[in-house]
Amino acid sequence: MILLDGKETAATIRAEIREEVDKLTAKYGRKPGLAVVLVGGDPASQVYVRNKERACEDCGIRSIPHRLETASQLELEGLIHELNNDVNVDGILVQLPLPEGLNSQKILDMIDPNKDVDGFHPVNVGKMSLGLPGFKPCTPAGVINLLKRYGLDPACKRAVVIGRSNIVGKPLAMMLSQSGPCANATVTLCHSRTADLKAECLEADYIFAAIGKPNFVTADMVKEGAVVVDVGINRTDEGLAGDCDFEGLKDKVHAITPVPGGVGPMTIAQLMVNTLEAFKLHVGA
Repeated sequence: MILLDGKETAATIRAEIREEVDKLTAKYGRKPGLAVVLVGGDPASQVYVRNKERACEDCGIRSIPHRLETASQLELEGLIHELNNDVNVDGILVQLPLPEGLNSQKILDMIDPNKDVDGFHPVNVGKMSLGLPGFKPCTPAGVINLLKRYGLDPACKRAVVIGRSNIVGKPLAMMLSQSGPCANATVTLCHSRTADLKAECLEADYIFAAIGKPNFVTADMVKEGAVVVDVGINRTDEGLAGDCDFEGLKDKVHAITPVPGGVGPMTIAQLMVNTLEAFKLHVGA
């Protein structure tokens, strides 16, 4: 069984980024800048933001924090407008979820697509659907990068994606089915209305679980030798758990991601990749 170690892989990616950032900083006279906007005091969001700020430090990227205890829709829109026009800001990340009463989609739509390092802007989503260059959502892009790093190619294989969110499930299914490296899979996108999920999973060579239900994918749902990528992270009385029953699956599958230490670190690493690409776009590198 191959353990798909996202933590180790992400560390390698960050070191590669740091080397390139140092060279580009010396050439262009400034570091890449990532503005991170956090509204409210959600504990999980604060942890995620701290992790992103640490990753910036590791990569030599300038983190530009905007922590707001409260903000009105107009105030937040004003901040996004300022960041769009700030030449030292290459990427803008608005930590979700926003507090109740704020229109998240309107805020995301305001971000300059060339600074949309989360890959959520409709322009970048459209580019992804057409197979054009643009920023891709960090979690699915991180998953694809992890597969590449371990030499796992889903081309000509059957893949099942469980979960149809706009952040993970839909873009991941799209990326897996496109032409190109680490793609060309035959993809089934499953969800809560799928008639026989177990039957779909048993046909799959690759299973990607992103539904937010702890230990939902069990050994009787997975065929021998499958590759399982667990995107879920759930807080339970026993601690953190993924969407897949790791202990039940580890002796049956060809490869599997742990939780924690699998997809999570790759998501943040991909954010750093996107920020570097945004910087290169803005300075003409």
